[in-house]
Amino acid sequence: MQRLTTRLRRRLVRQEGASAVMVSLLLVPLLGFAAIAVDVGALYAERARLQVAADAAAIAVAQDCARGNCGDMLATATALLRANDPDGTARQPVLGTDPISVTVTGSTPKEHWFAPVIGHESTGVSAAATVGWGAPTGGTAMLPLTFSWCSFKKQTGGGLPSTTTLQVIKLSKSDGTTCTGPSGNAIPGGFGFVKTDAGGCEATSSVDVKLSSDPGESPPQGCDAADFAAMVGTTVLMPIYENHGGTGTSGWYEVYGYAAFRLTGYHFTGQFKTEPKPCSGNERCVSGYFTRFVELSDAWSYSPDAPSLGASVLRLIR
Repeated sequence: MQRLTTRLRRRLVRQEGASAVMVSLLLVPLLGFAAIAVDVGALYAERARLQVAADAAAIAVAQDCARGNCGDMLATATALLRANDPDGTARQPVLGTDPISVTVTGSTPKEHWFAPVIGHESTGVSAAATVGWGAPTGGTAMLPLTFSWCSFKKQTGGGLPSTTTLQVIKLSKSDGTTCTGPSGNAIPGGFGFVKTDAGGCEATSSVDVKLSSDPGESPPQGCDAADFAAMVGTTVLMPIYENHGGTGTSGWYEVYGYAAFRLTGYHFTGQFKTEPKPCSGNERCVSGYFTRFVELSDAWSYSPDAPSLGASVLRLIR
C-alpha cells in the first residue's frame, strides 16, 4: 500500500508540472484573445464616442457658416470635439460646394489594456461627420400664418435680416407704412391665416405650392390661445408668399420661400392677444422681427437653390 501511495504521489507531481507547462504555453494566446475581447471592444466604444464628438463639431461649424460667418472653423471644431471627447483632436474642417457642406474629422489614440503583451501599445481612432445646409424648401410651420414678400422686403430692404428692431405687421389695414396682403386684406376675407393640418394648429407647405386661405380675422379652427402663447419669445419659420388670388374659402397664397420670425406679440380676436397689445382698436397685427436662424429639426427640407431669406436648415449627411 505504501508503494502504491508513493507511486501515485509521484504521478500527480509529474502531472502538476505538465499542467504548469501547458498553462505557460497557453498564456500568450489567452492574453491575445483577451486583447481581442477587451481592447477591440474598447476601440468600438471610443470610436462611437468620437463619432458623437465629430457630429457635434460639424453641426457647430455648419451653424456658423449658415449664419453667414464661418469664423475660426478649427477653433470651433476643436472646442466641440473636446467637449465630447477630451482626448480628441480635430483636423481643419473642409468646406464642400456640391452640396454645400462642411466635414469635420476627429482622431484620438486609444491605449490598450492587454494588447501591449503582443506588441500593440495603442491604436489611432478616427471619425468624420459631414453636415449640409441650405434654405428651407418645405416643412411644418408652427403658426398657420403667412406674410407677404412686401412685408418682408419693407423690414429687410429685400436682403437678409440684419437687425432686431421690433416691427409690427398689420393684417387688417393698409396705412401706407404696411403692405396689402395680408396687410390690408389682399384676399377679400383673408387675414393671412391658412388652413391647418388635420387635428392641429400647424400648417405644412412647400415652395411654389399654394396654401389655402382660412378666411376671417380669428385663427383657424384647431388652434387655441395656448398654441399661440407658446410661440411668444421664440423664433418660428414662416412661409412668405408673393402671389395670391381667389376670395374667401377659395383664396390662396403661393409660397415663395421661408423666413425666420421672432414672435414677440399679436392682437387677434377674443383671447388671441398679448399684453400690451402691439396695435390698437380693431387692427389685427403681429409684432416681432425677421432674423437669421438655423433650423435643426427634421421637420424641414432644404435646398441650396431655394430663396435665401435668412433661415437655414441643417442636415447631418454622414
